[in-house]
Amino acid sequence: MEVTSRSQRNSSLALERLRILVDQVEREGRDQLPTERELSEEIGVGRRAVRRALDVMEAEGRIWRRQGAGTFLAAARAPGDGDFRRLPEMSNMVEVMEVRLRLEPALARLAAVRASAADVARMRALSRKVEAAQDMDSRELWDGALHRAVAEAAGNTLFLALFDVVDRVRQDEIWRHVREALRTSDTLVLYRSQHADLVDAIERRDPVGAERAMRRHLLALQERLLLHPVGEPEEADDGG
Repeated sequence: MEVTSRSQRNSSLALERLRILVDQVEREGRDQLPTERELSEEIGVGRRAVRRALDVMEAEGRIWRRQGAGTFLAAARAPGDGDFRRLPEMSNMVEVMEVRLRLEPALARLAAVRASAADVARMRALSRKVEAAQDMDSRELWDGALHRAVAEAAGNTLFLALFDVVDRVRQDEIWRHVREALRTSDTLVLYRSQHADLVDAIERRDPVGAERAMRRHLLALQERLLLHPVGEPEEADDGG
């Protein structure tokens, strides 16, 4: 009984001190709390008491938690706050694909109208880099560079800024590994062919064809994600 009372006192103490800490973090303009271990040491109670106090504060809407990422102030989750660093933790790959399917085909259409010969030559060179890539880091690097080259060739500063926001979310380390696990030798061949179709359409000044090529490519990526849940990725072939 005494142990239970002590535990309750510790949890109440933790909650009281966490409220003060959250207020302090808000005033300092920060958006993330220390780890449970650090909070336990700072407050002077056990981690179980800290966890219970955090449960209460989350139920109150003062904080939110994400497994493997940490504990954040609720204000940091509000849309439109201008802090894009937390978007990978607040979004998911399905949302990213929904946005890409609306943004990148439009960029490809504009690129087909505005791309210079130098822009097209750069896209060709980047496509070859994607084809030659032998590991995840290299594939992600050159694939992202190719898609950004299309966005740049579209010649719209605001569109490019939107692309960069989405691309920053897409480059989250966990998601990169998931995409790599979903790649197979067959999908790599398909993606290379789709990249070639896209650049061909841009080069021949075919906005409708470029838009369709980009949409087909993104739909193929989206289909892989939907057919193979994030938690159950396939192994990629060594040949990819």
